[in-house]
Amino acid sequence: MDQFFHRFSELFRQLGLPSDSTSIGRFIAQNAALDSAIRLEDAPFWSAAQASFLKETVIDDADWSEVVDQLNSALRAPHGSNA
Repeated sequence: MDQFFHRFSELFRQLGLPSDSTSIGRFIAQNAALDSAIRLEDAPFWSAAQASFLKETVIDDADWSEVVDQLNSALRAPHGSNA
C-alpha cells in the first residue's frame, strides 16, 4: 500500500486557507486551546465544507489523516506558556 505524507501547507490549501507558514502559525495561535470535548470537525471556525472534509478524512482513514491528526494536536496544545 502506498503511503502519502502531506504537509500542513498542503492541508491548508486543501481546506481553502492561506498556506504560507506565517498564516498557518497565525491560524493555529488564534484557534488554539480547542476544548477536548469538541471534535476537530465540530470546531466553530470551520465552514461546512471544511468540517465535512475533516470528518470524512478521519472516518475513511484517508491519506490526509496523519496531517489532520497533527493539526488536531496543534490546536489543542497550550500556546503562550513557558512549559
